[in-house]
Amino acid sequence: MSDVPFGFGLPDRDPERREPGRGGEQGGDPFGLGALFGGMAGGGSPEDVLGKMPLFAELQKLMNWSGGPVNWDLARQGAISQLAPGHQPASDGERSAAAEALRLADLWLDQVTELPSGIERTAAWSRVEWVEQTLPAWGALIDPLAERVVSAMTSALPQEAAMSFGPIAGIMGRMGGVMFGAQVGQAMGKLAEEVLTSTDVGLPLAPAGTGVLVPQNLAAFAEGLDRPADEVRLFVALREAASQRLFAHVPWLRQQLQDAVHAYARGITIDREAIERGINDAMSGGLGGGLDPSDPESIQRLLSSGVLEPAETPEQQMALRRLETLLALVEGWVDAVVAAAAAERLPGYPALAETMRRRRASGGPAEQTFATLVGLQLRPRRLRDAATVWGAMAQQHGSAERDRLWSHPDLLPTSDDLDEPLDFVARQGLDDELAQLTAEDAERPDEQDEPGDDAAR
Repeated sequence: MSDVPFGFGLPDRDPERREPGRGGEQGGDPFGLGALFGGMAGGGSPEDVLGKMPLFAELQKLMNWSGGPVNWDLARQGAISQLAPGHQPASDGERSAAAEALRLADLWLDQVTELPSGIERTAAWSRVEWVEQTLPAWGALIDPLAERVVSAMTSALPQEAAMSFGPIAGIMGRMGGVMFGAQVGQAMGKLAEEVLTSTDVGLPLAPAGTGVLVPQNLAAFAEGLDRPADEVRLFVALREAASQRLFAHVPWLRQQLQDAVHAYARGITIDREAIERGINDAMSGGLGGGLDPSDPESIQRLLSSGVLEPAETPEQQMALRRLETLLALVEGWVDAVVAAAAAERLPGYPALAETMRRRRASGGPAEQTFATLVGLQLRPRRLRDAATVWGAMAQQHGSAERDRLWSHPDLLPTSDDLDEPLDFVARQGLDDELAQLTAEDAERPDEQDEPGDDAAR
């Protein structure tokens, strides 16, 4: 995958994993604005990208986009053009196989979870169909982030600098939709080459009630596993069906995840003093040469200097922690119920589960997407701790009590609870006993109301 799928996420928080040109201490372009002045996320100028998309060769048409901070028409066309060379439409046989796998997965899951099926229809999507069908969900997630980034940039630019930039500043504003559209399109194209289902990135991206497999990517995933194709398909179908149950029957979950992302976006601010210092340095030649508004390379040097990197507020840290915890709880619950359903039925389950763990640890679609979107590093440790909670809950208290925790967000483990997952599970047993005693006390009649009191008096 691209290291910068959306082009406006934060650089990697881990100093050991930072690379030159990715932001922070070594410089970078945290908001992807270098795309306007000589650098796209994957290399090349906007003209290079647009030149590869004949339908969008007319720059005026692009500049007239008025549908929001991201040009989604451009994003769609960019992603599809990227996927066109290897496009493989799903065959009738693949659609039938996907439907059969998802139906069997639901039957198995019925025996290990109290949550009913969330699949009303099944689908086998090509990579292009995945892009087209998930666009509405991406728009709801990304538009507020892009809008906030543009707003933060505009408000932080000193008035004197804005005046000196002259027409360049206006071009930056008008090109915002093009820039984000091009980079989001590139990101979606990359994701479409990897995702196995509609929930692979931790969020339900398909229309409600639709269980989805991506046969072309399933075939690539199965390579080298030394397992039958139908077994791999069923394993992935179990994960998709489990995720669909959770999002269908926990109505607040989707909104909580989006709210956590948007809460982070609301806190995006730019240090005005840092920008002023950067511009002054650039004007005096301190950034490898003076700043010349008519010279795209000088503007690119400014954008790559790190002065635009936002400072993370305590509120943003809380939002990211909440998002990381929710994503880990979702993924951990899926791991737990799939293990309960498949461990004794699928001969290759251990190998398949280990492959999935390695995929996550090395940076699968979910981790890469959120790492670059909001600076979130979804560490495998959180996933293991979350899976431990759900597995221990089922073992000690039963699947009904495990799933009951999804009935309200306040019942879920917090990030602190995941530090000691078994302690959290033990407390659930104590809470149940206390609730039972309280209920018994409430049902026990007072002594003055016992039969015979009136006669005795």
